[in-house]
Parts: sequence; structure tokens; C-alpha cells
Amino acid sequence: MQSLYDTLTENNIFVFVIVYLSFLLDNVLLTVVVPIIPDYLFSNELNVTPVDDNKHFGLASLSPLQRKYETLEDENGPLGALLASKAFVQLAFTPLVGYLIAAVGCNVPLLIGSCNMLLASILFAYGNSYGVLVLARALHGSASAAIAISGMCILAKELPSNLRMKIMPIAFGGIALGVLIGYPLGGAAYQAFGKTAPFLFIAVFIIITMGLQIMYLKEEDMQPESSILRRNYEECLILLKDKKSLIAAFTICVCTSSMAILEPCVPMWLLARLTPPPSRWQLGAVFIPDSIGYFIGSQFAGLLPVQPWRIAISSLVITGLSCCGLPLADTIPQLSLPHFGIGLGVGAVDAALVPLLASFVDNKGSNQYGPIYALQQAAVSVSYSFGPLFGGQAIHILGFPWLMRVVGFANLLVCPLLLELEEQKEKIPITCNSYQPYSSVANSLEPESTE
Repeated sequence: MQSLYDTLTENNIFVFVIVYLSFLLDNVLLTVVVPIIPDYLFSNELNVTPVDDNKHFGLASLSPLQRKYETLEDENGPLGALLASKAFVQLAFTPLVGYLIAAVGCNVPLLIGSCNMLLASILFAYGNSYGVLVLARALHGSASAAIAISGMCILAKELPSNLRMKIMPIAFGGIALGVLIGYPLGGAAYQAFGKTAPFLFIAVFIIITMGLQIMYLKEEDMQPESSILRRNYEECLILLKDKKSLIAAFTICVCTSSMAILEPCVPMWLLARLTPPPSRWQLGAVFIPDSIGYFIGSQFAGLLPVQPWRIAISSLVITGLSCCGLPLADTIPQLSLPHFGIGLGVGAVDAALVPLLASFVDNKGSNQYGPIYALQQAAVSVSYSFGPLFGGQAIHILGFPWLMRVVGFANLLVCPLLLELEEQKEKIPITCNSYQPYSSVANSLEPESTE
């Protein structure tokens, strides 16, 4: 095994570090706002909902806790819209980034995405109106689309094929570590230094990462001719019709939605449920267990000598059961186990299925990874766009406990679809030898001959 890792060149290592840092900062900015915005949105400094005198006159007869709950429920809509704006823009920019990668290569979109992320951080730091915060969140969406797709494509092209299934999940460590850092950083820094401090801290590291990109990512892919762009478009259509790719993307979307729905709902649920209400740093610390779970799942699931579809099914079961168990918690410590299970499941699904997408491209004799990872990012964007909106509105109809049960059942219902990956996988080694490097661990468990 050590000889395989020795095949990594110094350039491969620098490229990996740059992509890792980009993923890290992108997800720190993604999650650092979660404990900050609910409190800031609900404070007197930022009033985004018109006051209904008749409604508030009716609330006067309620107890203070009931009034707090009713008022906080009204704030779920604007909060969900703010958090979802990032994913909607990311979803819209995903095909554009895929086209840009085909035209100019992966390095330029990565640098453009970092610039947009820097601007979003500054807007978050100094924005004092709801509109500016929505603009910052949306700008971050365009940055995430460029960083995620170009970063995955760079890794798929630069890493040796026999290491891709092992090294690419390690890159998810940047995503996991960013999620792990973002929640507590946002809550603690907001309470200690105010809203501006955490975003300026992120901006400094974004500038450093941009400097590394300029220094070590100088070579660009040659601009293809129109015939090559047309061929990439045709390959994209073929991938979109591929059953395996669609199942993998759909699975990622459903599983990621479990975490996306929690972001606007859990802080508001805790503020309304607990007396006295949790402090600002506690609203951030409540997400630490799922961040740790995601880190563990993304780092180690790809190293298991188990077929990817089996890992994905097991992870969906863990995620579904954790979602169903989360509303049973009455205190913040009791939330730790279901939060950890949700993060573990989402991380393991990413580690199992995202590297597998590259092998789908190789099996078709192509080296254009932009379309397949644009599809994967579109699935993630859908979950983070409709997840907060669905959660913010469905909580009025179903209530938080039943909302989480519905999300948990959805994860369990997806499991049978992954059996299709098993059928396809058994056929691939017979017809296409190019799949072997990306499933060597799983194939080692299978018999030499197939009946």
C-alpha cells in the first residue's frame, strides 16, 4: 500500500492541499452563519417581518413561552429563505461552471470561486440589512459551485487512478473539518466579538488560499474548439441518462437534505423549547456532533473493504433512524447521539458515492469529469435550497417531530434503489476492465469467476 502512495508527486500533494483548503474555507463560511443568523435575524437590530397588530394583540393572552414559540415560528420562513438562497444560486451556476471548465480548464473557475467567496465574507461581516445578507449568501452560492466542481475535477484528473477511491474521500476531510469548525466558531466568535469578527477571520485565510492557487495552479487546459464543446455537451446528456449516475446523485440529495433541514429548524426549535433559552455559543455547539460524525464517516468509510453500495445503504439506515430519534431529545446533550448519526451517515454516503462517480465517467471512455460532478453538486444544491425552505414551511404543518420523522423515512425508502448499483457493478468487470482500479478493494472480496 505504501508503494501506491509513493506514486504521488510533489505537484499532486500541492494540488491536493490547495483543493483541501478551498473545500475547508467554503464549508466554514457555509456553517459559520447558522448560529449567527437566527439570533441576529430575530434581534431588534434586523426586523424582516412586518408587525401584524391584530395577531400580536391575540398573542398578548398567551404565556411568555407560548408567545416566544409563536413568534419564532414566524421567523422560520425568512430564515429558511436566507439560508436557501445560497443553494438556489449554486444550483443555477452549476451548469455554467461545467461549461466554463470545459472551455478554460479547472484552475480559473477555482480562482473565480475563491474571489466570490472573499467578497461574500466581507458582505456578511459588514451587512446590516436582510437584503445584503441574502446577497452575500447568494454570492457564496456562486463561489461554492465553482469551488466544488472544479476542485473535484482537479482531483479526478491529477490523482493516480488506483488511489482515487482512497485519496478523494480524504479531501472530504476539508468539507468535514470546515463544517466542524464553522458551527462553534460562529457561535463563540459572535458572542465574544460580534458578527463581524468570524467573517473577517475567514476572509484572511481565503486571501492566503488564493495566493497558493496563483502560485501552484499556473498551467491551464487548452481552450477546446467548438466541436470539443459539442462533444462535451453530448457526453453530459449521456451521463444524465445513465441510471447509475442518477441513482447516486438522488441518494446524495436525499441524505444531504437531512442535514440541510436541521439548519433553520433546530436553532429555532431549541429557542422555543428550552427554558431558559440556550446561549449563542450553545446554538453553534449543538451542531458539533454531526460535524464530528461527518468527519469520521467521510474519512474512514472509503477505507472499509466493503462495496460502495453496501456502505451507502448502511449509511442511509443510520441517517434515517437518527432523524426519527432526534425529536425525542429534551436537552442539548441528548441531541448529541442523533446529530452524530446524521453526520456519520451523510459523510459515509459522500465517501462511498462521490469517488464512484468518476469511475462511471472512465467506464464510458471519457476523461471529462465536469458534467458528472456538476450533477453531483446539483443534487447537493437541491438539498440545501429546498431543504431549509421545506423545513421552514413544513414545520408549521407537521411540527418539528413529524418533520424529522418524514425525513428519516425518506432516507430509508431510498435504500432499495442502491441495489441497482450492485447489478451494474457485477456486469462491469466482465465488459470493461477500466473499472477495476476504482473498485479494487470491493472486487477483492468477490470470487474470481462469476456464474
